[in-house]
Amino acid sequence: MEIAAPLLAWYDRNARELPWRSHPSPYRTWVSEIMLQQTQVETVLPYFERFMARFPTIESLSNAQQSEVLSLWEGLGYYSRARNLHKVAQKVCAELNGVLPDSVNILLTLPGIGRYTAGAIASIAYGRKEAALDANIRRVYSRLLNCKEPLGSSDKYLWQFAETVLPEERAGDFNQALMDLGQAICRPTQPLCLLCPISQACLAYGNGTQNEIPLARLQKEVPHYIVAAAVIQQKGTFLIQRRPQKGLLAGLWEFPGGKLEAKDASLQDCAKREVREELNAEIQVEAPFGIYKHAYTHFSMTLHAFLCQLVQGEAIPESEAVRWVLPANLKDYPMGKVDRLIAQKLARA
Repeated sequence: MEIAAPLLAWYDRNARELPWRSHPSPYRTWVSEIMLQQTQVETVLPYFERFMARFPTIESLSNAQQSEVLSLWEGLGYYSRARNLHKVAQKVCAELNGVLPDSVNILLTLPGIGRYTAGAIASIAYGRKEAALDANIRRVYSRLLNCKEPLGSSDKYLWQFAETVLPEERAGDFNQALMDLGQAICRPTQPLCLLCPISQACLAYGNGTQNEIPLARLQKEVPHYIVAAAVIQQKGTFLIQRRPQKGLLAGLWEFPGGKLEAKDASLQDCAKREVREELNAEIQVEAPFGIYKHAYTHFSMTLHAFLCQLVQGEAIPESEAVRWVLPANLKDYPMGKVDRLIAQKLARA
């Protein structure tokens, strides 16, 4: 199937103007690809510009504190991406003379870089003949092949196809052309087949099944959790704690709390128990401070926040992972979305 020539000709006329393309470098390509994982281009653009302004080189990123990297990332979600960027920058500067590898096999050994990202970096930044397969490209290939398997189940087949149609020259442009085609023309719904430069090679278009392909992934039921958080006040300051360096929202700051359990008589009791278990202190719950809902990739939650005070005679000293902070200064501590909403409400009060 010959699609490279018409696709590249279309790309030359219609390529999106993006900051990582207008001023290309391996570093900028890598950062953009990590940011674009599970995130729309329009969302990424302002974050990328701010990130590059603060960390224009891989060395500047390597020398930064993790807290500053997380602060610049706040709101973009999937914070493991930011932590992995920081780790890779430090590893590349310490072990690889500050040069991001051009080999897919070496790239795959670095945190946060999977098969797609490695192929994208190698092809776009270094001109290597390497295939890439993101959500847009999967959709384009699934329709080209009229693939009747659900997304995810067809990955092996699509990777094999991607490698066979990759041109000898301009592999990076070819991969980016497919991304742009999927975004602008071969859209998830109502694809603009009459405007597609490779529609004549598309089996789904030929069979009239382009609106049915690709088949959706089989969805698993997403659990929902009820959570209580203690907004503990003391002399005009509020207590926050830093999450562990592994797991969900690792390294970010939060108001103490956790999931409602069967042994909890109420949400207020849940908040008390969590503070007792996490901070070895007793609190009294004074008043509700809002209900916050948020959906993560693998679960959703409803968080009930409560204004609280320490029981008389109790104390929680500051440490590396615990701070008493004025409301106006909470902005200086990177947080997840829900905790940031609580912090913003405190700052407005």
